[in-house]
Amino acid sequence: MSFLLGRPAVKILLGLFFLVSAVLKFLAMDSFEIYIYSFHFFSLNASFMIARLAIILEVILGIGLISNTLHKVYWWGSLVMLTGYTLLLLYALYIGRTDSCHCFGDFIQLDPKQSLIKNGVLIFIFLMIYNSEELETPLRWPFFFLNIMASTIAVFVISPPDNYTPNYDPEHVVQMELFEETLNQPPFVNMNLREGKKVLCFFSTSCEYCEMAARKLSLMQRFYGFPAKNITCVFVGTSLGVARFYKEVGSPAYRYILCDDIVKVLELIDGNVPVIVFMENGEVVHEYGFRNMREDEIKAFFEEK
Repeated sequence: MSFLLGRPAVKILLGLFFLVSAVLKFLAMDSFEIYIYSFHFFSLNASFMIARLAIILEVILGIGLISNTLHKVYWWGSLVMLTGYTLLLLYALYIGRTDSCHCFGDFIQLDPKQSLIKNGVLIFIFLMIYNSEELETPLRWPFFFLNIMASTIAVFVISPPDNYTPNYDPEHVVQMELFEETLNQPPFVNMNLREGKKVLCFFSTSCEYCEMAARKLSLMQRFYGFPAKNITCVFVGTSLGVARFYKEVGSPAYRYILCDDIVKVLELIDGNVPVIVFMENGEVVHEYGFRNMREDEIKAFFEEK
């Protein structure tokens, strides 16, 4: 058994497994970032970086295992990575999380218990191949550093973090004159939106980025103690769609307005969704789309009395 598991073919399979896992995370980068942020170990900006570094590490280890060089380096790297993920999953179980851990992005849903079993199997296989032989080549160290450089550059060039891209700058899409008129009309005028601090969100029930923006907002609202009653969502969609939306997001069921005049809503926000407007006593303080939400500004808005 140990002889069979020590063969290079097993390391190739493990390497391919890591590469597939990394690619699937990469294809669902936005969701993976939000999952990391949801533990509140890191800021939102730091979560952008941690998500990419986790994927880069998996790519480096996957390629290294397939190359069958520097066996102990990649073996220990893999074991440390799996141990780190296992500790995170144990913590997720401890705090009662049952949502997908995003081990395979959004494509294969595994809860923490299922992911712990997966990691246990992988750790067992790695323990069995500890004494595996490696390919002796003078290029193994140059290849190691090239692997690191190429993997890092590829991930950051193809998917730069939102806070390092031009669209991170605030975008002003709300048509202010029409927005003022709308606040003075039913049903908006009856919702006390001009009193104190309020958040008004414009979402579509069929918009994936609206769901992810709502996840970010709901996490910040919980982290920084902003009253859920002061958040109102304007939806383009149906009441059934709204119920599904809140279920998918996992946020509180914020009060909402179901808009019949879709054309007017799209005109109001210049055809963009999602749009999240932060107001104080009726004055617009901040407005964001999905990509340019600034945690520092939102935290200050939520916490200042």
